[in-house]
Amino acid sequence: MTPFSPLNWFRSPAAQARCRTALSSQTSLDAAVKQVAEELGSASADLALVFVSSHFASDLPRLLPLLRERLKAEHWLGCTGGGVVGTDRSGQASELERSAALSVTLLNLPGAILKPFAVTTETLPDLDGPAERWQEWFDLDPATTRSMLLLVDPGSSGINDLISGRDYAYAGADCIGGIAAPHNAPHGSLLIGDQVCNGAIGLGIGGDWTLEPVVAQGCRPIGPVFAIEQSHRNVLLQLSANNTSASPVDCLQRVLADLSDEEREQAKDSLFLGVERRDWVVGHQNDAGPGSAFLVRNLIGVDPRNGAVAVAERVRPGQNVQFQLREANASRQEASQLLCAARERCESAPLMGLLFACLGRGSGLFGCADGDVSIARSVMADLPIAGAFCNGEIGPLGGSTHLHGYTACWGLLRHAPLNV
Repeated sequence: MTPFSPLNWFRSPAAQARCRTALSSQTSLDAAVKQVAEELGSASADLALVFVSSHFASDLPRLLPLLRERLKAEHWLGCTGGGVVGTDRSGQASELERSAALSVTLLNLPGAILKPFAVTTETLPDLDGPAERWQEWFDLDPATTRSMLLLVDPGSSGINDLISGRDYAYAGADCIGGIAAPHNAPHGSLLIGDQVCNGAIGLGIGGDWTLEPVVAQGCRPIGPVFAIEQSHRNVLLQLSANNTSASPVDCLQRVLADLSDEEREQAKDSLFLGVERRDWVVGHQNDAGPGSAFLVRNLIGVDPRNGAVAVAERVRPGQNVQFQLREANASRQEASQLLCAARERCESAPLMGLLFACLGRGSGLFGCADGDVSIARSVMADLPIAGAFCNGEIGPLGGSTHLHGYTACWGLLRHAPLNV
């Protein structure tokens, strides 16, 4: 049975879903705006997504007014990036790293409920208070919010609490986004309406549309799974495996000894720790990926006196951990596998893909340009893609939203009418 939607009675045949994209590498902001405007045309849109490289930071307050003079869209949202992801008029998707770039996407989304928001992060609602306080703060109705796009200024405080509060208030809505790129200009890095701002901005998405999340951490496990015997906050003090207990440093030395010379060389710069999350829901999308039971976190310090290791995540006795190695082949395999699984879950082809990738990915990881977009195009050949290289990526794993590093967080925008 076709889902009931009274809006269809009044919608003209021309009101179809549409995605128009443009990408410019002009070094002048005025020239870049002119190019994307000419490529996108004059037809109006429901939503404009704008991603701009930090090369244009000093000109940022001019950007949205210039675009709005030439293009028509009801809502405008975007941020700066350390690199820009976009799709040009010919349909070629590219990752423009460390160079001037402007990516603009115009979307017509019939049946969508779109609600932009902008919040300050200086004072957050109480995580121990009622969820309604957070819903009032975001000014989003949970009943009409199926997905959320979240962009955060790099100067914001309390980002993890912000993400936790978002989950508390909108537990059923997946969230995708990232931390914008920093710059030296005296204003923020976020774009909304016709303004530049700090804090956090975003978009609630509901109605007939949703974002399908894909989070690729890009690591493969090495060595055995260790149980945490002793820990304090984020410091591992004692681990055990195969009925043998030892300090984390001793355990790591045994793992490294079993690696090849090439792998040990990689481990100098690409060694991480996976922290098992037993609260993750069985059958979640990332259960299909390598090392999917682990949230990958940075190793941030070693105490040679007792062999303790500090990790960028709170840990507790009883949890399992496993060392992880980040390398290109594992990243390609995981991203491809997860995107294939997402494609199978989508009843219709996504209209576009949003990509928020770590600055540590790109050509530095893959050894060539367009690493992540090439993986996506091998799975969904004509997918328009837009996004940014971020200072931290936001995406769900196992039913909870996390702030990631070295990760590619995808949001596949798809038409998915709710049955009424």
